[in-house]
Amino acid sequence: MAAAPTCNPGGRALSCRPCGTINKSRRALMFSWSSFHQYGAATEKALALLSNVLEMSPDNLIKSIHAIPVSKKRHSPGFQFLVSSVLGGSKQSKSDIQLQTQRLAEQLKCDDVVSEISTGEGRINFRINQELLAKSVLQRVFQDGSEYGVKSELFSRLPTRKILIEFSSPNVAKKFHVGHLRSTIIGNFIANLKEATGHRVTRMNYLGDWGMQFGLLGAGFQLLGSEEKLKSNPLQHLVEVYIEANKAVEEDETMKKMAQDFFRRLEAREEAALSLWQRFRDVSIEEYVKMYQRLGVSFDEYSGESFYQEKCQEVLKVLDAKGLLKKTEEGTGIVYLSEKGDRSYSAVMRRDGTSLYITRDLAAAIDRMDKYDPDTMIYVTDKSQISHFQQLFQILKLLGHQWAERCQHVPFGRVQGMRTRKGEVVFLEDVLDEACSMVLERMASTKTTKELADPLETAERVGLAGLIIQDFRGLLASDYQFNWDRVLQSRGDTGVFLQYSHARLHSLEEVFGRVSRVSHIDPACLQDPQAISLLQHLLRYDEILYQSSQDLQPKHLVLYLLALSHLAAAAHKMLPVKGSVPAAAEARTCLFQAARTVLANGMKLLGITPVTRM
Repeated sequence: MAAAPTCNPGGRALSCRPCGTINKSRRALMFSWSSFHQYGAATEKALALLSNVLEMSPDNLIKSIHAIPVSKKRHSPGFQFLVSSVLGGSKQSKSDIQLQTQRLAEQLKCDDVVSEISTGEGRINFRINQELLAKSVLQRVFQDGSEYGVKSELFSRLPTRKILIEFSSPNVAKKFHVGHLRSTIIGNFIANLKEATGHRVTRMNYLGDWGMQFGLLGAGFQLLGSEEKLKSNPLQHLVEVYIEANKAVEEDETMKKMAQDFFRRLEAREEAALSLWQRFRDVSIEEYVKMYQRLGVSFDEYSGESFYQEKCQEVLKVLDAKGLLKKTEEGTGIVYLSEKGDRSYSAVMRRDGTSLYITRDLAAAIDRMDKYDPDTMIYVTDKSQISHFQQLFQILKLLGHQWAERCQHVPFGRVQGMRTRKGEVVFLEDVLDEACSMVLERMASTKTTKELADPLETAERVGLAGLIIQDFRGLLASDYQFNWDRVLQSRGDTGVFLQYSHARLHSLEEVFGRVSRVSHIDPACLQDPQAISLLQHLLRYDEILYQSSQDLQPKHLVLYLLALSHLAAAAHKMLPVKGSVPAAAEARTCLFQAARTVLANGMKLLGITPVTRM
């Protein structure tokens, strides 16, 4: 693409509606992508040129401009302006758009910051001074540190929101099932990202802690339980009791009656039954906290279905008072979901007047809104519950709760084929143990493995990284086939590779020392294609964070970090620190330190603790 000829930037080429005048203040620096954030002069000049020609305010140009992604064909730093986005709602042919693109480009002038302006298909490309790129990016990374990317104007201009996220939600008195892994790590990622970008987040674990199964477990424990086993291995023992009680129900009607009687006493809040149930709940949470510590996950509140038994009845009374609660011939309470004659409905009450799962969710949603007043309420569950949450949000609207529009369900797909070497997997503990064991075996058989202070802790972190990256590489709603070989590959696009990349970059700092300031770095030493590609990629970090914060998909960040690791490896291969002249060695050390900082930042958002040796 040839550079477009320049002319008076004050002319008019496009017939766009005026949206205001150029704001020459700091406000003109606000863009929704990394590149312009990092450049002072480049931002102001390129933005001012476009703003002046198009008679549009800088704010209205934000989403039309993007950093150019690094590719094998392109090593020069630059930005891209999509012309079609400012042409209004009118349909125009590709040839018309291209003509207007060329006309606009002809009115933009190069200078000491913008070294070249060219056109592509419906876009204008700005090439930026490469030394300015090196200096600006490195200064920003070193200045912002762990807040690089999230401290950009993009996020600082957004209002702070209160966000409540419900995730994980295992069933009390059962070992942590592997099926809850996805909800746990996805919810943790969303919470990490929202907190990092300035929002106030409440992490909620909504436990399955009520229902007829507790009648069976309570009655079973009174007959078959062991206090000693409950203390030594609580969840395993409760699972064993539940299994035996289930068998007894099939063989003996007496056990079924005992279970029903125990649950009746539980619902009546009889002290003895409630006390035993509370013990089951407490020991379950204690065991879950241990598992969450292995995952690096924490919660602000452990809630549960049991909290809303009485409030469910209040919800049913309101539904009835508003004329929304109807009865079927069998006596089941239902709510019609449409006000337009559609006969689809949701059952909200059993024939005996007791509540259902959705009734408890209605009571919980109303209670949370009263207690926390969140701007957004997010539920993270598998996609089989899409219909459930659609019905939940619709009933809330029918009740007059307009805030239901601020409720969001983040669905995810199923994991297929997850098993250990011993066979099918049921419990998450087995998966984490297997990952740790396999990493230890591979580390022991690899000659390049460093001596580690705590091999078990390193293996645990590397194994968890492998599990998280395999899970996050695709769209959340997609099912995927689990594969241990892919999870733990040290080369390729895996979590193990990310950990290796971080450890390798950290080792450079150990050998050559950390750079404390950038002001004396010579940017002329970072003009090789590999250095420019790495810098340009670092430049795009907050654009990626913004994208993930909008659609709550971790795959954007995963792909970015994998690309960052590959670019850093390529740069280190071609630009060694050892043996270079002092100025080049210091500049390269600074570049690799910046890459490690951004890599670590992104890994932590995903829920991965970076290792420094492996």
